[in-house]
Amino acid sequence: MTPAEKREKSTLGSIVELVIIVAVALGLALGIQAFLIKPYRIPSESMVPTLQVGQRVLVNRLGTHFGDPHVGDILVFHPPKGAEANQCGAPLHAGQACTLPTNQEADVNYIKRVVGEPGDTISIVGGHVIRNGKREKDSYIAQCGGAPGCTLPKPFKVAAGHWFMMGDNRGASDDSRFWGPVPKSWIIGRAFATYWPIDRIGLL
Repeated sequence: MTPAEKREKSTLGSIVELVIIVAVALGLALGIQAFLIKPYRIPSESMVPTLQVGQRVLVNRLGTHFGDPHVGDILVFHPPKGAEANQCGAPLHAGQACTLPTNQEADVNYIKRVVGEPGDTISIVGGHVIRNGKREKDSYIAQCGGAPGCTLPKPFKVAAGHWFMMGDNRGASDDSRFWGPVPKSWIIGRAFATYWPIDRIGLL
């Protein structure tokens, strides 16, 4: 083999190696996003002041498959179909939050905080959640004011396998008060950190 042929073979080998490295890296990145960690952009003011519009968070897609979410967790999930129109899956009673979602999930993503677990008894007074007879510790919320859903004092029990979600901006959040708690199978994962903008990087 001549020196020129050796150089050509070496160059070809380097190109093939680079292509393989790029393909593997891309595959790993896509796999991580699909099964482990997914970035998510905050689309609305429903989680103010905790999360601002346009802020980016990282979502752990794996954790909720091995354990149940807990009160205080911030979750990304599919809401029930009809959530954008505040459609409830059960008859509404005066002074009570929606007790069940519609039976189909929507293809959009929402982000809210868990305020009620399966079996919890929930009511809302002045935007504050009363859970099993005790008011939540909620220094993180924006005050509700007089918006619809600020006071729903008639208690109800969260259905088995469902989680009750509310935005931290209680007066400007479409959440479980209006379209019901969310079944576990619709939960994408828990938001655990913010990575943009730089001055708001941190853990949630």
